[in-house]
Amino acid sequence: MRSTIGLLLALLITPLAQAELIDEVADRGELRIAVQAGNSPYAFKENDQLTGFDVEFGQDLARELDLRAEFIEAPAAEVLPGVESGKYDIALTPSSESPKADGPLDVSQPFGEKQLVIPFQKDNPAFQSALNNALQRLKDSGRTAELEQKWFKGVPTTAAGQ
Repeated sequence: MRSTIGLLLALLITPLAQAELIDEVADRGELRIAVQAGNSPYAFKENDQLTGFDVEFGQDLARELDLRAEFIEAPAAEVLPGVESGKYDIALTPSSESPKADGPLDVSQPFGEKQLVIPFQKDNPAFQSALNNALQRLKDSGRTAELEQKWFKGVPTTAAGQ
């Protein structure tokens, strides 16, 4: 009888307990990053290799989170819906494509001179904290500024592609 009650309670409670994104990402050991290829200098192909600011920054960000970066090329129209559905963990997109703060996604603190933000699934405070801490470490180490100098030298401060 006790085991039956315990099993019923477990079944009732389980749907209410939503897994935190940080746990899912840590279990996988990789950060799934949506990028829009063909969007130089953010992400583009060079000799069949994906490169650009988003790629280098994403690799550094994943490393700061102690994860591998997995880049997934996605058309612009699929990026944010893909993050919302969980197909991608985050998206690195130009600021002209960034979601609104009151929308269906949460965003990181703004970073870099271009004040970019990183969208991710709503209601994941531990992930948001880890992401913001990683962004701060990249800023404090000078890596964010270094990548901006490399990829955006001569590009106006407003987002490319506008």
